[in-house]
Amino acid sequence: MNSPVETIFTQRRHEPGLQAQAMAEHNAATQARILGVATATTERCYTQRELLDRFKITDRRIRSVFLNGGIEKRFLTLPEASDAGPPVTESQGELLGKHKAQAVAMGTRAVLSCCEQLGVSKDEIAYLCCVSTTGFLTPGLSAHISKALELPRSCGRLDIVGMGCNAGLNALNPVSNWARVNPGKLAMMLCVEVCSAAYVFDGSIETAVVNSLFGDGAAALALMGGELGTAGQGDAGGGAPQIVKFFSCLIPDAIHAMRYDWDEEQGKFSFYLDRDVPYVVGAHAEHVIGNLLKDTGLRQNDIAHWVVHSGGKKVIDSVRVNLGLTKDDVRHTMSVLADYGNLSSGSFLFSYQRLLAEGKVKRGDHGVFMTMGPGSTIESALVRW
Repeated sequence: MNSPVETIFTQRRHEPGLQAQAMAEHNAATQARILGVATATTERCYTQRELLDRFKITDRRIRSVFLNGGIEKRFLTLPEASDAGPPVTESQGELLGKHKAQAVAMGTRAVLSCCEQLGVSKDEIAYLCCVSTTGFLTPGLSAHISKALELPRSCGRLDIVGMGCNAGLNALNPVSNWARVNPGKLAMMLCVEVCSAAYVFDGSIETAVVNSLFGDGAAALALMGGELGTAGQGDAGGGAPQIVKFFSCLIPDAIHAMRYDWDEEQGKFSFYLDRDVPYVVGAHAEHVIGNLLKDTGLRQNDIAHWVVHSGGKKVIDSVRVNLGLTKDDVRHTMSVLADYGNLSSGSFLFSYQRLLAEGKVKRGDHGVFMTMGPGSTIESALVRW
C-alpha cells in the first residue's frame, strides 16, 4: 500500500507543476522550525578601558587593538585583581574548572529562559545538543546540564566540541534533522562559551588580539518539527521560521589560520588568529551564499534579514563588502560585537535574538544565518518565516 505522500505523487505524475507544489507543501510540513531563543551571560561586564587598566597594559599597539576593534564592553569571569604586582594568572586546571562552573550556570539559565518564553516545562525537552570550544569535559557538557536541570533520563544528547565560532550552525544541522524526524518533540540547542577560560597573557601582540576580542555568553535555541499548532507563536514578527537549507564551505588551505596551540612556557592552551583571517573569509563569502541559494529560486536581494557571526570588525567588514551588504544589513552583528565581543559559537544567536526583538520580521521573509571559524570554515543556513 502506498503512503499518503506516494499516492499524491502517483496521482500527479503527469502534472509536474502540481507535483512540485505538493512536494513543497510536504517539505514545509516536515521541516524543523525555530520556536524561540534566549541568552545568558556571566555576572561581570568590563569595558575595554577597564580591562586595559586591570591588566596594567601600557603598550600603545595593544591598547590600540583593544580600543579600535568595534567593541565597547564584554562579559568575562576574571580572577580577583591585585593592587600590587602583575595580574593574577590561572593554571590550565583552574581554567577548565572555570569553564565547567560558568558553562553550567549560564547554560541552565539560557535553557530555562527559553522554556519560560515558550510556556513549556523543561521536562518537555526531548533532545539537547551542547556546543562549546572553550573547555573540555568528560562526560560532556550536555550531561552536566541535564543533571543540573533534572531533565528526563530519556532525553537524547549530543556534544559538539572544538569546532569554534562556526559550530552553532554545525550543531543546528543535526538538531534540526532530529526535530524533523521526531515531529512534535522539543529539541534544544545550547551554545555555551566561557572565553575567559581560554586566555593567555604573555604581552605579545598575537595574544593581545585574542584577549581584546572574546567574551562569555550562552544562547539556547528551541526547535520542533511537524505541525506546531500554536507553538512558536510567541516569536516576534513572522512566527516560527522554517529551516530550509544548509551549505558548508571548508577552506583547508587555511587550516592553521585559527587554532589552539599548547604553550609550553605558559603551561596552557593558547588560541591563535592569523591576521589574514578576515580576507580569507571574505573571499569565500560570495561562493557560500551562491551555493546556499542555488536551486531555491531566490536571489541575494530576496534575503530580507542577515544574521552574521560577530567575528570581529575586520571580519564583518570583509563579509559585508564581498557580499555587497549595507551596514544596516549587519546592524545586529555589529551591535552584538560592541556589547558582548565575539561570543564564539553563540554570537549569531545573540544577533538573531535582537532581530526578533526589533519586530520587523514579516511572514514570508527569508533570512540567512552565517558563521565563520577554524578549519577555516564558513557555515550558512537559509530560513523562511
